[in-house]
Amino acid sequence: MNWLILIIAGLFEVAFAFCLSKAKETTGTDMYLWYGGFLICSAISFLLLIKAVQTLPLGTAYAVWTGIGAVGTVLLGIFFFKDPANFWRIFFIVTLIGSIIGLKYVSH
Repeated sequence: MNWLILIIAGLFEVAFAFCLSKAKETTGTDMYLWYGGFLICSAISFLLLIKAVQTLPLGTAYAVWTGIGAVGTVLLGIFFFKDPANFWRIFFIVTLIGSIIGLKYVSH
């Protein structure tokens, strides 16, 4: 169950990065709404991370949390913000995903 909580925390990390990027693109009320979404997603992400590390090793949980955030943010950039998707970028994303999965399997 705590792995599921950790995965959800990582997804909220992706969401707060998305909100931050959208806030940068907008002005006025929309910008403040995106910043509000950033704050809410950040708080949820951190609270879920705190819950997950109560039973998971801190180093593993933090690495998985940041890994999910990194992979998700890069994929959001590719699909929504027209970031480049060249061979090496995809190669290292796949490597990072493999590392996250590996950390889960070697954790007790």
